[in-house]
Amino acid sequence: MKRLVAALFAGLLLAAHAQVTVEKPEIPLSVEQEARLAELLPDLRCLVCQNESLAESRAPLALDLKYEVRELVASGKSPTEIKRYLTDRYGDFVLFRPPFDARTWLLWLGPFALVLVALLVLLRQIRGGKRELAATNPKAVDKAALKKLLEEAK
Repeated sequence: MKRLVAALFAGLLLAAHAQVTVEKPEIPLSVEQEARLAELLPDLRCLVCQNESLAESRAPLALDLKYEVRELVASGKSPTEIKRYLTDRYGDFVLFRPPFDARTWLLWLGPFALVLVALLVLLRQIRGGKRELAATNPKAVDKAALKKLLEEAK
């Protein structure tokens, strides 16, 4: 009985981890459509890999997304329409170059703002260091206060 339960449990584990792949029919494209697809896929991000384009990725989700893009190209959709369809469905994250708008301005301008803040902090540190040097510089010491101290010491 224990062996039967163990065998059933092992079978369930194997079935749960088995990857079921459904072969999809090949979608024939014209030479122009193939060129449009080849131009479009590098601009789209793999949602699983995140640092790879759909053209490079071999993840199962990327393969499904490539097939879907291929269907859209075959149906005559323009690259703009395809990108709009994908961003409506997956958000701007699917694009390697998201548009500059109210939602993404920080993404585009953030690095420049950080560099500007770093330069301002560096400039302030440099100027602050010069003020400290001026305060300890003997030439900058008040001569009248120095004479008074010398007279009091006598």
